[in-house]
Amino acid sequence: MDTKIGTILTAAILTPAILLSACQPAEVDKEKSQVIAPQAADAQSADTLVKAQGASDIYQDYLHRDVRDDIFYFVLPDRFYNGNSKNDNGSLTHEVSAGGLDLTHPRGFHGGDINGIEQKLDYLQNLGITAIWMTPLLRNKAIQPDGIAHHGYWIVDFTEIDPHFGSNADLKQLINAAHQRGIKVFFDIITNHTADVIKYQECHQASGEFIAPNTHCEYKSLDQLAKGDSYTPFIPEGQAEVKVPSWLNDPRYYHNQGDSTFKGESSLNGDFTGLDDLNTADPAVLTGMIEIYQNLIKEFKPDGFRIDTVKHVDLSFWQTFSPEIVNFAKAQGIPQFHVFGEVYAPDPKVLSLYTTEGKLPSVLDFAFQQAAADIFYRKKSPELAQQLFAQDNLYQDSDSQADLLMTFLGNHDMGRTGHFIQQANPDMSAEDKLQRSILSHAFMFLSRGIPVIYYGDEQGFTGDGNDIHAREDMFASQVASYNDNTLLGTQATTANDNFDSNHPLYRAIAQLSELRKQHILLRRGEYQDRLYQANKPIFAFARVDATTGAEMLMVFNSGEQAHSIELANTAQPYRLLHSWGQQQAVVKGEATNTGFSVTLPRLSYAIYTNQP
Repeated sequence: MDTKIGTILTAAILTPAILLSACQPAEVDKEKSQVIAPQAADAQSADTLVKAQGASDIYQDYLHRDVRDDIFYFVLPDRFYNGNSKNDNGSLTHEVSAGGLDLTHPRGFHGGDINGIEQKLDYLQNLGITAIWMTPLLRNKAIQPDGIAHHGYWIVDFTEIDPHFGSNADLKQLINAAHQRGIKVFFDIITNHTADVIKYQECHQASGEFIAPNTHCEYKSLDQLAKGDSYTPFIPEGQAEVKVPSWLNDPRYYHNQGDSTFKGESSLNGDFTGLDDLNTADPAVLTGMIEIYQNLIKEFKPDGFRIDTVKHVDLSFWQTFSPEIVNFAKAQGIPQFHVFGEVYAPDPKVLSLYTTEGKLPSVLDFAFQQAAADIFYRKKSPELAQQLFAQDNLYQDSDSQADLLMTFLGNHDMGRTGHFIQQANPDMSAEDKLQRSILSHAFMFLSRGIPVIYYGDEQGFTGDGNDIHAREDMFASQVASYNDNTLLGTQATTANDNFDSNHPLYRAIAQLSELRKQHILLRRGEYQDRLYQANKPIFAFARVDATTGAEMLMVFNSGEQAHSIELANTAQPYRLLHSWGQQQAVVKGEATNTGFSVTLPRLSYAIYTNQP
């Protein structure tokens, strides 16, 4: 690829700088705090660079590190790396949790596991990762009518690890190994539902199969229930005690109203594609779920939870569950235990409801994802970002604020960055597709919030869509629909082993990780608008220390031509700290009589600072 990392030689007073051609993260001159060209092909790890700055303590002290200092990596263990092939077929003692291995099918188990993640900690640490978030690891019903539980979201046993992924001992070993490197480990947890075990006499046979021609059970509303029109739940023979703890086997703790339409009341009370929907308004369910996850905290000592399907659970549940869990973790000696929820909605008014009234400290920022995709992939106005950040005050309360939001660009449900770029620009050059991915990752790292990298995006994975079409294998895959994809920034395919530390996206993200670790303003600085203009792809914002006046100014050009921007009424003596763009392109930044002017080449960004 012709697109290169640009590193900038800077001076105390800004002058135009030529972007140097380099495909590895730059190292930092700790005396001058300048970005300089690397001297060797092998890039230093992010943690090594932080140590060189004398600021490594927070990146070794995982226990006390503020979550705003973290860089997350979201991974499906089954699709990452197979560290132990002996567990590929799951349980040897629980039939419900056995089988499902199918290396050629996108829905099958593919063999990745907890041991595999531990064996790739070097890879993650060199990328700059400080926190690993894994999809659910608890024991699943391996095979259901609509698929195979490679994702981990069909739990039957909330006390032990699914044998496909390893054992309780394997997880403790991973957590210990990660903690020794200063890396946190986050669990993905579920309170909304369990695996699909409960059936209804009105639409299922005694065996649990649908009565033809049914393919699902129609949702029955609260009004229908009040009139006596309800389902009769039952558990097929041999499955009466498959769930652990045992109270989960009792149908009275579930809604039993049929499949959700994801609209109105059914969003709370319906079965999520057949999964047994817990009645989270029942105090006994609340108490039981709190106990389940307190026990997991006590046994494994994770650093936090990501909570699945938050908006499908009663709001009152979160008002008690979240504070109880956080306070319990603190009592167990985990002072920075962090909880964030999945509220699948792109509206800050909806998202913030759960961080304020719902008492969750944080949520995944789906509104950020949509704005970033619109700006960098769909070529819409950067004013969308200005409009997004203008609503940050909605999140402010005693235990939450906008800089605790988890920002991301794609995931296992909605699809990948590479797919969104391809979808919006099928005829765009491979070079520009790569650059748009790099720009959007830079926007995520440099604006407010805590960045979350979706596994494989650092290797240019593209996928074919959402759900299973965005869950490729990092190890050599045998899935034909994965292996025919064109990846960003490489000639490799998913038929290859994809742990390439020389991939341009890997290097770009590693460099962004280093920058974020080196500069506290990029982690804690208050977001401030600088300039957004209608129908112009160049825009600017800053991260500011309101007490000292220290500022880092970020300027992005998401357009396909060079553009200039002038920040009026500023006397800041900015100097260029870092930029990224095309080889031999020129970044200009200079003081004028009325302010500060910046010219950026196409598809590029630059960072300025007012500090010496």
